[in-house]
Amino acid sequence: MKVALYRAKLRAQRAAKGVVGKIVGPIAIGALHLARKFDPEKSARLFGAIARKFGPRLPEQRIGRDNLTAAFPEKSPEEIEAILTGVWDNLGRAAAEFAHLDSVWDYDVEHPERSRIEVTPRSLELFEKLRDDGKPALIFASHLGNWELAAVAAVAHDLDTAVLYRRPNIEAADRIVEEIRSVKMGQLVAAGSSAPFKLAKALQDGKHVGMLIDQHFTKGVDVTFFGRTAKANPLLAKLLRQIECPLHGARVIRLPNGRFRAELTEEIEPVRDAAGRIDVQGTMQACTSVVEGWIRETPEQWLWLHRRWR
Repeated sequence: MKVALYRAKLRAQRAAKGVVGKIVGPIAIGALHLARKFDPEKSARLFGAIARKFGPRLPEQRIGRDNLTAAFPEKSPEEIEAILTGVWDNLGRAAAEFAHLDSVWDYDVEHPERSRIEVTPRSLELFEKLRDDGKPALIFASHLGNWELAAVAAVAHDLDTAVLYRRPNIEAADRIVEEIRSVKMGQLVAAGSSAPFKLAKALQDGKHVGMLIDQHFTKGVDVTFFGRTAKANPLLAKLLRQIECPLHGARVIRLPNGRFRAELTEEIEPVRDAAGRIDVQGTMQACTSVVEGWIRETPEQWLWLHRRWR
């Protein structure tokens, strides 16, 4: 009886998922097409306003509030709500900008003062070193600011890259998302059982491998993140153990008036065990600590709306 009920529940969940996909897929596609009808800044303002209005009505609002309250116990309820408003605004803007990935990155090395993007001199120096040193590298990022732009920036300035990404659960949305991403983001590697092998091959070929490291990973290693234990995907450190190469963090944070600042960290030294091998857990903790530092600077630009702590 219990087995039959369980199977019935699974069938119902699959059916519901199919129905949701048929509804949400076209909506997502329509929203992306709508965003392309406006210039990037206007569509970002529009989507930001929509997200600020309707986002707080979703269940993720409670998740975000709980996460922020635990991470910043010193902040008042009013401060928490203000950060959440910024979180929804950033998410809406990032969604609109996703439809313009072929044009949002606007940085002229010869005339940076005319560009939408601001790059610190040291970050530019580090980037040029990565591009020209003939070595592979690992670059991590987080769901902060506009997290898609780091990969776009790399390809726009001739960095040979391979980027790990997660496919959307909705098939119709997956097709258009992959189509948009393929414009200027280098080699795209979908998360899955074959991804570690493809990324290792990319490193062996001298590519620069990028990935987001700030989401829950059930079979991950324990790291401390805002004072609480979280699970981190160990893939980055395992690849580094297999193929030692420079390790950097990258972020593209939002500035006023539709502008961005792109930054690359100094090379991060991996943590090693007594035998000199790269310590996977320790290295993931080092990278996670960098991400936490970023978020503390601009908490309203991180995606607090997912269950990072389980």
